[in-house]
Amino acid sequence: MIDSLEKYNYYLQEDRKALGITKNTLLMFLNPFEIDFEIYKFQRALRKCEYLYNSKNSSFIWKVRKFIAATRFKRLSCKLGFTINPNCFGPGLRIAHRGTIVVNGGCVIGANCTINACVNIGANPGSPELVPQIGDNVYIGPGAKLFGGIFIANGCTIGANAVVNKSCKVINTILVGVPAIEKGVKIF
Repeated sequence: MIDSLEKYNYYLQEDRKALGITKNTLLMFLNPFEIDFEIYKFQRALRKCEYLYNSKNSSFIWKVRKFIAATRFKRLSCKLGFTINPNCFGPGLRIAHRGTIVVNGGCVIGANCTINACVNIGANPGSPELVPQIGDNVYIGPGAKLFGGIFIANGCTIGANAVVNKSCKVINTILVGVPAIEKGVKIF
């Protein structure tokens, strides 16, 4: 959780690394198709909202800054098709492509997560409090669906269009299929 300026700068630095943006990338403007700057703007707005809303400051200027940051964040969310609440992702978030991404606000997702388009991470109907918890260094492929009170271990790869509704506690596992299976054996 970003509650200080140091953590805010650290999260931004890790997000830039994950997206492949370096400080001396003046050549980025020569090839705008290599890096999607709108996604980077979205991630910056996400981190700014996390910082502003988690800080204890309650001055009038701070409230105005929160309002402006939230408005910008909402505008970018709608433009890119992302429904991601603040305080879900750890540092090093990499959103690979534009497209519909829905993440329940109660999810806890670790550091260095890569998430692709058309991903849905949410709760089971009737149990809104049971949401996925995802470890560090997890790759979530395009179209993957993760739901329920499940736990995904560190280093897992979730294949394209996989439906994960059971926990996977084995690190560095590949999950594929509907419902997702692990190395040919169903997850229990």
